[in-house]
Amino acid sequence: MLYTSIENSKIKQIKKLSQKKYREKYNEFMVEGSHLVLEAYKTGYLKELLLEKNEVFPLPVTTNYVTNDIINYISSLESPSNIIGICDKLKEVNTIGDKVLVVDNVQDPGNLGTIIRSAVAFNIDTIILSSDTVDIYNSKVVRATQGMLFHVDIIVADLLEVLPTLTSKGYKIMGTKVTHGKSLKSVEKNKKFVIIVGNEGSGLSEEVEDLCDEFIYINMNSVCESLNVAVATSIILYELSE
Repeated sequence: MLYTSIENSKIKQIKKLSQKKYREKYNEFMVEGSHLVLEAYKTGYLKELLLEKNEVFPLPVTTNYVTNDIINYISSLESPSNIIGICDKLKEVNTIGDKVLVVDNVQDPGNLGTIIRSAVAFNIDTIILSSDTVDIYNSKVVRATQGMLFHVDIIVADLLEVLPTLTSKGYKIMGTKVTHGKSLKSVEKNKKFVIIVGNEGSGLSEEVEDLCDEFIYINMNSVCESLNVAVATSIILYELSE
């Protein structure tokens, strides 16, 4: 079917997916571009395809066509793609793997997306996000993951509830700090571990710090006081990967 008006009720509903409250209401989110659409399709999350008229992108899902005006209306990009996917939100996770990354109040979408991408690259089983971390379905987060959000279990939880549970199950809880604690290079590789990374400006909350078994930091040139949280997370996960 070809949609030609931005006043169409279906088009308006898709546009609303740019807002968190409607993503939660409809249990859907949007991805843009062929790469993200293919990643969603390969993992079973793609439910519908929107193509600019005359575009060819053969996938066995419900496909509708729209005008360029509608693409520009729906898209969150300055240079919109002519391929847009509507996806189901990620499945709820009931189990937690052995290698866990916890994200405490990270606010920048690009940082969270990069952290998720690195977590997949370095074999993290489960990512746990604090409830005050930026929404994983934010369009900038989704783009920054390069589709890797479809390839890892992600949970949003109250950290003050979940961390004590993990401690009781034998996980080693390691918080990150700019200085002090144990050098990353000296950290033993445990089979079951939790790495916690914190907010861009303030790091870990005091309440979360109190639940850590130990703290780790990255040795660096003293001229540089700190690293971007996504960069630091990538280094830590690489060092701890097998």
